Order: sequence, then C-alpha cells, then structure tokens
Amino acid sequence: MSAAAAFAFSTLCSHTETTSSSPQLKLSNFSKHGKAAPPKKASSSASSCSLQSQPHREEEAQRPDKSVMLKRREAIGLSFCCWWGLISQNSQSVLAEEAQCQLTAAPSGLEYCDKVVGSGPEATKGQLIKAHYVGKLENGTIFDSSYNRGKPLTFRIGVGEVIKGWDQGILGGDGIPPMLAGGKRILKLPPELAYGMRGAGCKGGSCIIPPDSVLLFDVEFVGKA
Repeated sequence: MSAAAAFAFSTLCSHTETTSSSPQLKLSNFSKHGKAAPPKKASSSASSCSLQSQPHREEEAQRPDKSVMLKRREAIGLSFCCWWGLISQNSQSVLAEEAQCQLTAAPSGLEYCDKVVGSGPEATKGQLIKAHYVGKLENGTIFDSSYNRGKPLTFRIGVGEVIKGWDQGILGGDGIPPMLAGGKRILKLPPELAYGMRGAGCKGGSCIIPPDSVLLFDVEFVGKA
C-alpha cells in the first residue's frame, strides 16, 4: 500500500480507541512527519473501533496488525502529494450541494443523507470493501479525495480500521440504515466520531484537520473488494 493510500485509510477510526501507538478513521492522526497514514485515533479509553470488548478469537485472527491499521487510518485525510497541499474548492458551491440533501441526525450525533441508494448487497462486519470519498471541513474546504487519486480506498469495515463515523455510516446502526453497494451517502461527523480533540495532520502549530472539527464526507460504497 502506498503512503498516500495508507494515510487515507488511517484517518477514519474514532479517537476513543485504545492503541499502542497514536492512530485514528482510518481517520487517525497524521504521522509526525506529515505523511499520510490510515485514519484512527488513539486514546487511553476503551476501544470504540471494536464493536465488542471481548471479540471472538476468529475476529482477532482477521483483525489487521494495529500498526498497519494506524497507517491506513491516517491515509484517508492526509494522502496528499505534498503534506501542505490542501485542495481548495469554492465553499459556497460545496455547501449548496450539501443543502440539497436533507441530513438526518442519529442519536450518536452522526448525520447522513443518501444521494443515491445502491442496489447491491450491504457490507458485513469484518468484510473487505472498497469506497470512494471526498473529505471536507465544515466550511467546505476539501482536505482529501480518493477520486483525485483515481483509486477507491480498500479497508475492512467494522473492525476499527477507519474512524468510528465511517464504520457506523456505512454499516448502519443507531437508527441509520446500512449502505448498499453502488450507493452514495453524505456523512456529517461530530468530532467524537472523527478526529476529536487531537485533530489530524498537525505540524508547526497548524493542522490540516483542526482539533474538534466537524467533518463532511461524500462516500460512495463501491462494493466488496
């Protein structure tokens, strides 16, 4: 897996997960040198990426090494050719697009809206899937896009390889219907389901994803990998 792909993957895991390093969703923290790594946040609290506190041995066997998961999580938000090369886009047009899709709030604080309902099968926990995405700050600034790389992100869903908001937003639960293959969904994630107080891509006092950021993701569930 390339450094760019690795970063995007690590950017997607919730900040409440316990790890031996400092990961996030695949939305975890950026590497110390500003390189992309999978999204997943690290903390001393109980793991929020794992759906069970005492997973079965089979799940443990299928779960990738935590160091690999960290790289994948950081990849989603920081997979840029240049660490400081933020992708800019007209904020008004981006926010106008979001306004056309009525967001529904779940008890967890996650908000979602289906732009396209897929016709394929839903994902199952632990399954390796592919998804395209565009990640934006709340003001509409794009910080990452798999479309720009020309390749969807491949990751194992529901086992903490990505930030908690992605696992929930794709698998469903808490009043959220699961995505079906071929579907496109907007996810609005509160900080606790994304990068939390740590933010991501921080260097020299500046962060690509500032601490306590609400994030918007356009997610396309391509299907099983």
